[in-house]
Amino acid sequence: MTMMSAVAGAILVAFGLFLVGLTVVVFAKPAIAERFFISFASSARTHYTEQIVRLVIGASLIIRSGAMWQPKVFGLVGWGVVVSSLVLILTPWQWHDRFGEEVRPRLIRHMKLFAVGLLAFGVLLIYGVGLSESRYL
Repeated sequence: MTMMSAVAGAILVAFGLFLVGLTVVVFAKPAIAERFFISFASSARTHYTEQIVRLVIGASLIIRSGAMWQPKVFGLVGWGVVVSSLVLILTPWQWHDRFGEEVRPRLIRHMKLFAVGLLAFGVLLIYGVGLSESRYL
C-alpha cells in the first residue's frame, strides 16, 4: 500500500467517525447540531473552508476507491464531491449562502432523518476502508 493510499484511508476513517459523532450530537444535543448546520456558507471563510475539506475528502475517495468495497461507487462519489466542490469554489459564496437560506430550514426541520443518512454514510466509509485494510493483512 502506498503512503498516499494510507493517508487517504486515514482521512476517510476520520471523516466517517466525524459523521458518526455528528449523528450522536444531532440526537443528544440538537441545538448544537443546529448551530453547526446554520453556519454552513455563512461567510466567505466558511464557504471556502467547506470546499477545501470537501476537496480533500473527495480526493481521498478517488485515491482509495480502487482498494475499497464497491470501488466504482466510492470512486463516483469521490468525483462527484470534487467536481461539485470546484464548481462551488468558482461560485460567489453569497450565492451558496442564498441557496443555504432556502435549504437550511428544511435541513433543520428534518435534522434527525438527515442524521440517519450521515450515520449510514459514515459507517459505509469506515467499512469500505476497513475492508480494504483487511486485504493487506
